[in-house]
Amino acid sequence: MAGGGVVDSKGGARAHLYEYRITPYFIFACIVGSMGVPCLAMILVFLILTLFTSSLYLAALVSTFGASYVTRNKGRRASIIFGSISFFIGAILNAAAQNIAMLIIGRIFLGFGIGFGNQAVPLYLSEMAPSKIRGAVNQLFQLTTCLGILVANFVNYGVERIHPWGWRLSLGLAAVPAILMFVGGLFLPETPNSLVEQGRLDEARQILEKVRGTPKVEAEFQDLVDASNAAQAIKHPFRNLLKRKNRPQLVIGALGIPAFQQLTGMNSILFYAPVIFQSLGFGAGAALYSSAITSAALVLATFISMAFVDKFGRRAFFLEAGCEMILCSVAIAITLALKFGQGEMLPKGIGIFLVVVICIFVLAYGRSWGPLGWLVPSELFPLETRSAGQSMVVCVNMIFTALIAQCFLAALCHLKYGIFLLFAGLIFIMSSFIFFLLPETKQVPIEEIHLLWQNHWFWKRYCGPDLKSQELQLQKKTDHQV
Repeated sequence: MAGGGVVDSKGGARAHLYEYRITPYFIFACIVGSMGVPCLAMILVFLILTLFTSSLYLAALVSTFGASYVTRNKGRRASIIFGSISFFIGAILNAAAQNIAMLIIGRIFLGFGIGFGNQAVPLYLSEMAPSKIRGAVNQLFQLTTCLGILVANFVNYGVERIHPWGWRLSLGLAAVPAILMFVGGLFLPETPNSLVEQGRLDEARQILEKVRGTPKVEAEFQDLVDASNAAQAIKHPFRNLLKRKNRPQLVIGALGIPAFQQLTGMNSILFYAPVIFQSLGFGAGAALYSSAITSAALVLATFISMAFVDKFGRRAFFLEAGCEMILCSVAIAITLALKFGQGEMLPKGIGIFLVVVICIFVLAYGRSWGPLGWLVPSELFPLETRSAGQSMVVCVNMIFTALIAQCFLAALCHLKYGIFLLFAGLIFIMSSFIFFLLPETKQVPIEEIHLLWQNHWFWKRYCGPDLKSQELQLQKKTDHQV
């Protein structure tokens, strides 16, 4: 089957030997680890349409590469704590801003927080989670983002009536989750993967037993040690990403999925939604109702994805939701073409139809490209390139986010309803990309994902077992000569 892949029980795979129990310690670690994401959501909702967007994305782009070094050498926990400090400083500077310079400096600190947070949090959650529930646990990242957006929309609606300092209150409140993440981060355990990578084997074994709730972790621990031994041979992880054996991770995880996540048309849906709500008689409150309904739909969709992504798999959610999003985009385009083509007002019945279609689209995005756009890349990279790979994910995501922000309105003015047909075509392309190139990763231990490529119909030509061992030996010889 196209895109299929399984972990062969031969060749050292130990997944069937893994044991775990859900413990309070594990729940605490994952909840605190994902807590800082609402900071980003609350800030972006208020400032995304300002003239200072570029400074935030540029700072995130630059900082994610520094975050890669910190994440690999100092641990995932260190990056999360640093990100919370940056979020706090940025929120305070923006809330207290006396001039444009303070706003820009504040946004730069927020960008640093985004770079470190988006780099470390998905990795932390994926590494802490048992393979059988890794999808659900990792999506705490998306869930807290959606909850942050929902809360921020209501906060912004409430404070806009407070003059002249309501906007300061809105920005300042973003410091609250930053403080919670910092305080919680002080008590966070480091991931066993990171501890092994740093050579702290005894501590890694203790943490692994604690988060798994059982002393029977020998198989999983040995996989971590084997992955760490391979990682020790890699001195330049970013350069290593370009090697032939890492081609699938580069194409799918670092470039394809983070770019496609921003090309789904979600921004165009959110742009049109308030206009449609206003036509239904909501008046000045159209923007609030639109934001509240779409944000609530995203939260609901994330819960659906968390409940079933480890049962039905990542590919199933990508492909099924992709079909829904294509149909919804085409339906919106045709409806707008027929009703707005001659400058007519939108009838109430058509408006209700479009609201339903928009909600279906948001629900589809919210259980597929929204959460899986962060989950899947964090699963794909081996330990030796994991921090570097996640930096590339954040970098590409930020680049395409900035491009969409800059180009969307111009494209909308030229294409009008045709922009939805454009996005429908893009979703078809990205769904085909998933169908043919992405193997199923559900319930596969994170340190055994590399075995999927060796059995994939296309990627096995790049990642055969013999090729992998030959490149590892060559890398050791090269590093020794250097």
